[in-house]
Parts: sequence; structure tokens; C-alpha cells
Amino acid sequence: MKLKGIFTVALICLVGLGLVVTPAFAAGPSLDAWKPAFDPSGAKYKIIVSNVSHPVLKGVYTGFAIRDELWKRTNGRMYLDYKPFSMLGGEVEVLNQLQMGAIQGMACSSVASTNLGPRFGLVNLPFLINSFEKLDKFTKSGKLYDHFLMGMDHQGIMAVDIASYGNYGWATTVPVKTIDDAKKVKFRIAEAAVNKLSYQAWGFNPVVMPWPDVPVALKQGVITGLDHTLTVCSITKKFEVAKYFTELNYAQGLFIWLFNKAWYNKLPADLQKILVETVRDMCAEARVAAKQQEMEQRAAAAEKAGVEFFQLSDKEMMVLIKQADTVHKEFAAEINKNYSGDKYMPKDFLKEVQNYMGYKP
Repeated sequence: MKLKGIFTVALICLVGLGLVVTPAFAAGPSLDAWKPAFDPSGAKYKIIVSNVSHPVLKGVYTGFAIRDELWKRTNGRMYLDYKPFSMLGGEVEVLNQLQMGAIQGMACSSVASTNLGPRFGLVNLPFLINSFEKLDKFTKSGKLYDHFLMGMDHQGIMAVDIASYGNYGWATTVPVKTIDDAKKVKFRIAEAAVNKLSYQAWGFNPVVMPWPDVPVALKQGVITGLDHTLTVCSITKKFEVAKYFTELNYAQGLFIWLFNKAWYNKLPADLQKILVETVRDMCAEARVAAKQQEMEQRAAAAEKAGVEFFQLSDKEMMVLIKQADTVHKEFAAEINKNYSGDKYMPKDFLKEVQNYMGYKP
């Protein structure tokens, strides 16, 4: 299968990713709890921004933080109307709206973003940018991060920054302390090419399943583990059944902040500057908050749900890293592709990032 097909065909099943609002989160897409403390009716410039998930996640709440800070910094000239909960539709649909200019912005999952910007698949690769510290390092990499953010520019969409919602690991109904333990688990994974290829490389037993089906499947033993972030597993009460969590930390859950480029270019220069600075400042704060939230949810899971936490040995982690390097090679061509508007034209972007991040398979 061609790489473009791999990225596009299976990248997005939004419910499958566990990012959309389902009964597992809170009930109903009401924004009453996040109403602004000001009257936005007088704003000259209004931005509609979409997200598929729930603001209980710090990486999602970022939109409201940006809204409030933007209002302050522009003295009420600009209002960001944030629409989480998939209120405007699924991510593929909303990406098309964004590209056409029907909406102005989107906090898009890094997995969904590859539909229009394959370069963004870089951050989904296993064991490359797989911790809060590594994410911070990457965002401070200068031309490498700038080049990454240009990944959808040729589609008329500009990327500004990234917010996180935590590290991916395994919530299981049986202890997983070794690779052999993992091979006995029926893991639920999202319908995304990078997930499928990673699990195939590891020789594990994945089951693609919509997120709303997970609670019953766990209780009935249809699956005995799931691949997700600790924070999401804790908040959505998966630890009521899955009493073990292996901190694999092979990837980060990420949202990329995107804006319609044509709309942005029509803004006054001062508002352009304020918008970009505000998004970056709030995303930086959100990354810190997401790390803190994960620590808090870890403590809560251990204390209230009795969850036991495990880590694989260094030797076994190296086995998984080496095996997953095939996934890097599979996606390299799409990630490395340069476009006419790029300011930096690396010959091997993936290799440069791997070297910068200290990735050694």
C-alpha cells in the first residue's frame, strides 16, 4: 500500500481514537461551565475554533484559556468562539471546513492532521517525541519545529503550536511487566495506521474497536487491555475494570492548533502577532498543566482505584524501540516531502529530528 494511502485510509475513526465526547466523559455538550466572564458581542473579529474532545483534559481546555487571554490582549477586539465536544462535526469534516474558510481555526489531533499534512505524522512515530520533556525540546528546536509547523501550509492552513493530553501506555486487566505478558493481552487500539503498524511490529494482538464499546468489552473480556493515555483512562473510569497500567510512554497524545491562512492574512498586523503569541503562550502553559494533570490522575488511580503501575525493563524497551523503527521507515517518505512554500528544505527531515531528539533504535 502506498504511504499516502496508509496515512489517509485508516487514520481517522474519531470515536476509535477515544477523543470524541462519549458517555465515558461527561454527559452532554453544554458549554455553561466554560462561559466567558465578559460580553463578546462587541468584538470586531470573531474566530470559530473546533475540537472533538472534552475540556476536562487540560490540552483541550487550552481553547478557553486562549479565548480569555486573547480578549484581554486585544482589548475586546477579538473573540475566539471555542467549540469542543465535536459540536461542528468530526475532524475530517472540520478540516475540510477549515480549508474552505467556513471556520477559522481548529485544535486538531496529530493523527487526524496527517490527512492534509503528512509531515505532522512525525510526532505520532513511536518513541520519538514520547514524553513531556521531549515535546518541550522539540518545540524549542528552531528551524526543525518551524519546518514541522509548515506541514499544512501548502493546503492553505497554518499551524501555530501543540498542546498535549499525556503519554500513551497500556491499561490492562492483567499485570503486564514483560513483552511476553503483553503478547497475551488483547489490546484495543485506535483505527490509525501508525498504531496498527506499531503493534504488528511488536508481534502483539491488537483489536480495532470504537471507543464507546470499550467499557463493555473490558468487562466481558473481549479485550483485556487498551492503548491510551493514563489521564484519559483515569478520567473515563477505565481503571474501575483495568486495574493495571504499564507506563510504556511510546507516544504523546497531541492537538495541533491550526488556522485558515487566507483568513489570518487578512487580519491587521497587530492582531496577527497577538493571536500567534497568545496561542503559543497558552499552549506552553497547557503542556505544563497536562503533565501536572497526569501526575494527579496517576496518584488518584493508585489511591482510589487501587491501580498498580509497571514499567518494562530497559532491555525490553530497547527491543520494542528497535522493532518500531520499521514504522519510522514506513512513513519517512511522506514526512520528508518538501513543498514549494517551505522556508527550509532538509534532505532528510526525519533523520534530522531523530538526531536532535537522540533517537537511537
